[in-house]
Amino acid sequence: MLDLHGYGPSIFAGAIVTIEIALLSLLVALILGMLTAVGRLSGSRVGNAIATAYTTVIRGVPDLVLMLLIFFGAQIMVNAVSDWVLDTYDIEYYININEFVAGVTTIGFIFGAYMAETFRGAFLAVDSGQMEAGKAYGMNKYQVFRRITFPQMMRHAIPGIGNNWLVLVKTTALVSVIGLSDMVRLAKEASGAVHEPFKFFIPVAIVYLAITSVSEIGLKLLENRFNAGTVRG
Repeated sequence: MLDLHGYGPSIFAGAIVTIEIALLSLLVALILGMLTAVGRLSGSRVGNAIATAYTTVIRGVPDLVLMLLIFFGAQIMVNAVSDWVLDTYDIEYYININEFVAGVTTIGFIFGAYMAETFRGAFLAVDSGQMEAGKAYGMNKYQVFRRITFPQMMRHAIPGIGNNWLVLVKTTALVSVIGLSDMVRLAKEASGAVHEPFKFFIPVAIVYLAITSVSEIGLKLLENRFNAGTVRG
């Protein structure tokens, strides 16, 4: 059995934190991505402008820079607001943005931009004639979306969502730079203590590989689910 000098349980706990960050970040990214895609496709100039600015900025700034900006910048803004409230209304309060919240928010915010492009392309790939047919059969907008638009949109979106998810999982390693005790940070601390980096980072790499391997199986099943009843040419 691989001897991790007693650091094994803490690194395993760090792996659980990594999975939690990845799943919560995915949820944030999916919600932001869907809202942004709707904004891009809407007839509203304001909504389109905001969505376009969001995707342009996020895709143009490195992930690490955004992580540091949100973690440190958001805390500075919160402190400035609390100081203003104290000076103006004599109400004292303090909000601490912890590393976990900052990590989930940042990664979700980053990948929301990529999910937006995935969803936008998937919506555009749905045949508009089928939606018109649904309306002709007496369906309301919600029924058309639930029965026609969403299932077909997801069929086109699943490959892009899968690619974004696999990259997102690896991006969780960035949270170690803001002090969050994920498995990368714990492995780094352990390797520094005993001066055996390979002994700790190889298990970390195996964990990431296991997560992505299981994810690919799940994505394949999900793809088959949404492709049910379609003819592949």
